[in-house]
Amino acid sequence: MRNRIFFSGLILALALEFFALFLLAGRQMDNTQDTVAVNEVLHTVQRDWDSLDGHVNGTGVDYVVLDAAGTVLYRARPGLSESVNAAVAHRDTILEVRVNGAPAGTLIVDNDTARTLQEERRAVVLLAGLAMLAQLAACVGYFCYMRRTVVLPFRRLERFARRVAAGNLDIPLEMERHNLFGAFTESFDLMRCELKRARLAEAKAAAEKKELIAKLSHDIKTPVASIKAASEVGEALSPEGRHRENYRQIIQKADQISTLVSNLFSAALEELDQLAVTPEDMKSGELRILLENADYLRRAELPEIPGCLLFADRLRLQEVFDNLFANSYKYAGTSIGVTVEMGDAYLTVRIEDFGGGVDERELPRLKEKFMRGGNAGGVEGAGLGLYIADHCMREMGGRLVVENGDSGLRAVVWIALSAGI
Repeated sequence: MRNRIFFSGLILALALEFFALFLLAGRQMDNTQDTVAVNEVLHTVQRDWDSLDGHVNGTGVDYVVLDAAGTVLYRARPGLSESVNAAVAHRDTILEVRVNGAPAGTLIVDNDTARTLQEERRAVVLLAGLAMLAQLAACVGYFCYMRRTVVLPFRRLERFARRVAAGNLDIPLEMERHNLFGAFTESFDLMRCELKRARLAEAKAAAEKKELIAKLSHDIKTPVASIKAASEVGEALSPEGRHRENYRQIIQKADQISTLVSNLFSAALEELDQLAVTPEDMKSGELRILLENADYLRRAELPEIPGCLLFADRLRLQEVFDNLFANSYKYAGTSIGVTVEMGDAYLTVRIEDFGGGVDERELPRLKEKFMRGGNAGGVEGAGLGLYIADHCMREMGGRLVVENGDSGLRAVVWIALSAGI
């Protein structure tokens, strides 16, 4: 309806403009005078010649009366030609006034053709101007209408699309449902609802998968522990020789499986925000026990540990050392150097092997999930050990630094000192 009104207004304004132009172009200048009116003027002037002071112009024609000497005896209005020369230039009608058959003066009848044409032109210009103003008003009105019903809704759609792209699916698209794009914008909001529903379903499915991995990892540890226990009994009862070595290999592989399963279990829980890290005060003397438990192959000589109070989670700190020693066993297979130093805010534990280290380009990414160095080819592992260790240290207020040492890979564990030290 609004579109029809707008276009009807434009067509009407355009028709008025063409009509005005047609009038202006088709108008022909007519320089002729009304002879009847001119004769009537001449007759009244000749009649009232002796009393022109009381002469009354009873016609619609403007004129000036001159005597024989060129003196103005009467003028209908100011601004008329008052000499023969001026009358000739203005194309006025010049007539001789005769009284009693003898020439008495001159009658100059004004040529109003130019004034009439000027008035007509003014009227035509006014008509065209009004038509243009109407057209301009219609365009401005339509522009405002289009801006409100098209431009602003599209800008809202643009902001809405940015929010959706950024993952914000909670804010609905507020639009006028009955405007030009009402159904279109409503479809966009329906799309947002469907995306939100799909994302929630995807997150739920991912969480269920992670929970399944965590449950399976936990369930696998029980039979592995049984295998290890049975193998330890077999090793203790077997005589020295090949049988005992076989049992040792079974125990070693069981430990590897247990470590991998623990890493997988911890990673699944961490992604589910369930990997609890609860640091508390602990004596530094407990650190030796954690290191001895981690170095079950006894490849490191543990130094003296300065007496202090640490702020750490015993279980997670044990997991950190387990992963660091297990990595050294798998990828270096050498003896391990351990040094402990106490600083102002941290106790640092440096664990370094002699396996030559890794490529410098790989160092920044070693703590990423599922990242393994170039020397890991053919060695079992999931690439989760350093990732979990780094996560645990950050949650305890410390940090883990992995770098190339003098002879191999060096891991520096920064354990926060307790405020109560």
